[in-house]
Amino acid sequence: MATHRTHHRRIKGVVEAAESPDAPEDGPDPRTAPWPSYDPGEFYDEMVGPHGVPRPAAEALWRHFTELGPEALSERQDAADREMRAIGVTFTVYEGSTGVDRPWPFDIIPRVMPSDEWQLIESGLVQRLNALNLFIDDVYHDQRAVSAGIVPSELVAGSPNFRRECVGVDPPGGIWAHICGSDLIRDGDGTVYVLEDNLRVPSGVSYLLENRMVTKHVFAEMFRHYSIEPVDPYVGRLANMLASVSPSTGDPTIVVLTPGIYNSAYFEHAFLAQQLGVELVEGSDLVVLDDDCVYARTIDGLQRVDVIYRRIDDLFLDPEVFRPDSMLGVPGLVRSWRAGRVALVNAPGAGIADDKKVYSYVPDIIRFFLDEEPILATVPTLRCSDEDSRHYVLSNLERLVVKPANESGGYGVMVGTQATEDEMASTAKQVEEEPNRWVAQPIIPLSTAPTLCEGEVAPRHVDLRPFTLLGPEGAYVTRGGLTRVARQAGSLVVNSSQGGGSKDTWVVDTRGGDSLPLNEPSGSGS
Repeated sequence: MATHRTHHRRIKGVVEAAESPDAPEDGPDPRTAPWPSYDPGEFYDEMVGPHGVPRPAAEALWRHFTELGPEALSERQDAADREMRAIGVTFTVYEGSTGVDRPWPFDIIPRVMPSDEWQLIESGLVQRLNALNLFIDDVYHDQRAVSAGIVPSELVAGSPNFRRECVGVDPPGGIWAHICGSDLIRDGDGTVYVLEDNLRVPSGVSYLLENRMVTKHVFAEMFRHYSIEPVDPYVGRLANMLASVSPSTGDPTIVVLTPGIYNSAYFEHAFLAQQLGVELVEGSDLVVLDDDCVYARTIDGLQRVDVIYRRIDDLFLDPEVFRPDSMLGVPGLVRSWRAGRVALVNAPGAGIADDKKVYSYVPDIIRFFLDEEPILATVPTLRCSDEDSRHYVLSNLERLVVKPANESGGYGVMVGTQATEDEMASTAKQVEEEPNRWVAQPIIPLSTAPTLCEGEVAPRHVDLRPFTLLGPEGAYVTRGGLTRVARQAGSLVVNSSQGGGSKDTWVVDTRGGDSLPLNEPSGSGS
């Protein structure tokens, strides 16, 4: 198994309050703690430190929950659930071949993070996306990283996400992945890790924005009196980034391309088109003419399209180039893109960089292309295509998370500590039969956060998906992200498709000595 240097800046949660001499030695004071019996046990908790003392960034929220009491908290959860249903926030799960719309699962107890920690996370995400874009551009041009031995040639040529049709293409600014949804986790000592880079068709930002809107309604008093970093600038930043990659001068025509109403993320496609003020289109609404330009069919005739925010996987984008049986894409779309007549966000071929096998090389990719040490940590990853690694994985299944290298949504993941003997045997068989499709990682003890479960507040494991935008004019990271939470006690699977829920994420400034400081008159926290 190849080894890689693991230097990085360890980003840890703020624990000063837990170490304070004022912290009670025998647990929280039941007169002041909102949940006297709350106990995250051995896990790092996002809100509560040792001895049940709230972390500095969460002190104001903790006090507010104490004043509210459990009954009022449950009433506000009911109000949030009603609002989610009223505004139609849904996601789709598949039962067999049938998609079923479900109300978006939302927990009103927010996750709180200090702004100084978030600034480091922002820097790390921008660093990572810059390096990955340089890597993607290199893959489709000179392949210097392969020649220098940074990544093996078979990792590129053998990847199911490598698109030969993209070789030699020069997208605007050399940017292939304009939008990235990064999955972050925190381990038992508070260190933040990047668990995944989602660069193909990253989803979830609509739920981040809707979560904030509903939270502002159920905790209006907190947003009136305290400063919480806003998340709604994302839509304006997204609009600016899309416009910045237009091949035309003047006011560009932008569309969101969806596979249609049966796609699991259709709610998000429609939401983003509405928020951006652009048309939501399907493949049949677009046509590529002999001038290699893309046009939308409208009641007034054909209209030139400059930028397509596509929410369709590569292989379905263009039946002339990829799958000939695709009814979702647009014939000639890749030809138009290669000719520089239309911008595609994210570009085809960007998925080469979010292959879970490539993930293990990202620290070296950062060093090679940026000449910098990684700011964010990467989880040690075993590639089952390597014989020694495969032998170790098969001998230690009960201690590992085993994942398909090119799946998303939590599908196909086996967590050794929670798997049955039959599940481990099935995974072992698949690894032996197709080792190139599998990777494995140590089981990270994910941090927990207080979660309202059947009227009781209990610790549940969480991860976090912030979104990073990158265009020719620079980068932007959401101030917070979509916190996903496992609703079942002990579960490490947070995906909504696998029964998980979500939380709003508050980034707050503690540098003034008091958490959630008072707003200036212009503060919105939206």
